Amino acid sequence: MNDLVRQHTALDDSDLEWLHLLVSEWQLLSDLSFADLVLWVPTRDGTRYVSVAQMRPNTGPTSYQDDMVGHLVPRGRRPMLDAALDEGRIVREGDPEWREEVPVRVESIPVRREGRVLGVIARNTNLLTVRTPSRLELTYLQSASDLAQMIAAGSFPFPAEQLDMDASPRAGDGLIRLDADGVVQYASPNALSAYHRLGLATDLVGHHLGETTADLAPARGPVHEGLVKLASGWAPRETEVEGNGGVIQMRAIPLSPKGNRIGSLVLLRDVTELRRRERELITKDATIREIHHRVKNNLQTVAALLRLQARRMENSSAGSGAREALEEAVRRVGSIAIVHETLSQNLDERVEFDEIADRVLAMVAEISPGGVVTRRSGRFGILTAEVATPLSMVLTELLQNALEHGFGPGEQGTVEVTATRAAAPDDDQLTITVRDDGRGLPEGFEPQTAGNLGLQIVRTLVVGELGGTFDMVPAEGRGTQVVLELPLEA
Repeated sequence: MNDLVRQHTALDDSDLEWLHLLVSEWQLLSDLSFADLVLWVPTRDGTRYVSVAQMRPNTGPTSYQDDMVGHLVPRGRRPMLDAALDEGRIVREGDPEWREEVPVRVESIPVRREGRVLGVIARNTNLLTVRTPSRLELTYLQSASDLAQMIAAGSFPFPAEQLDMDASPRAGDGLIRLDADGVVQYASPNALSAYHRLGLATDLVGHHLGETTADLAPARGPVHEGLVKLASGWAPRETEVEGNGGVIQMRAIPLSPKGNRIGSLVLLRDVTELRRRERELITKDATIREIHHRVKNNLQTVAALLRLQARRMENSSAGSGAREALEEAVRRVGSIAIVHETLSQNLDERVEFDEIADRVLAMVAEISPGGVVTRRSGRFGILTAEVATPLSMVLTELLQNALEHGFGPGEQGTVEVTATRAAAPDDDQLTITVRDDGRGLPEGFEPQTAGNLGLQIVRTLVVGELGGTFDMVPAEGRGTQVVLELPLEA
């Protein structure tokens, strides 16, 4: 719609915003009218109309099999559009049109904003299935007529009302028609069923909806008074009412077709099951986060016990080796704990791995010789918990290996982790490079068969669990370079 309006018409941004607001609401008009709606706007030179939006009803057959948006028609071909635009009134004169052997009643509704007619809504009703209307259909049609008059007068839609129209109740969900005093004139079967869920044991017709709703809801005091006014339809508002174990979503639409308030429409939907499932999901999510938090605490406890045991080791050569092994185990446990700590703070099982990588770098840097600098470049991005947990261990092992075997006491150098994430048509590819400028690999070293525990862990996790590839080669110039290629599901 933006492109069509800006390309063909002279409407400004504020006019376009009004049309957007209208189009966000007009599903209601279409459903109440049992009719298709097409919004026509005059072109900049005034010689033609361009159709910028279209809506089909959920309550009846369509009159248009084809999409009308973008069509241009010259002025004069559709006299009812001309009359509605020029005279600023709803035009209903004329015989039904025949489209592919289907009779269609056509009406034109001017769209007014601040005294100016911006365009015209063509309301097209398929008459092929017309029958004697029921009480529900008569209420629908009367309400549609009132809304059409409000659109022609520029009093609908309501600019101050900010709603998520996809989540708001629709006419078919449940409809109640009130008079000017808030007394129920008509309640659809779905609306009555929703109120029965709240605990209503009688009919709604003839009762004051605000007072009845407030009696069914447990709230009292100022909230009670506000609910009475809202359910009476005094202002365009949306709320939820809970009582007797049921929850209904309610939207009030005041009707003032000729400038005077004559009553209101109340659309409502029974959302009891939806809210129950949402609460279950919230509870389940909180439980999962608590589990991650407890796992993190338990891992930190294990790390603390290992660290305590390492400090008790004797300073003999055997004791020194055991102490180093325990300290490595502490870092392995710590890397997993970092992932669970991050997961305990998230709403889903996905983590921003760059933060985890930085914390692993900081943890491993504690063992680095004083002159060695660790840093990261590139972005890992968001990863699932299934990938993040083994990857954090892999990163810990590779950094620990580079610092322990690449540099001696007092040596200076750099260890850099580089992450590159490339999107493929079906999945992502994550490439991780760990490069150091240390002493390099020993002669004849074979990374795929080396018996070092750390490299065994890396091979097992990268190839067996992550389905990736792992290679360790001499770096260009000096040092060692490790390259990991990991496939990630899209």
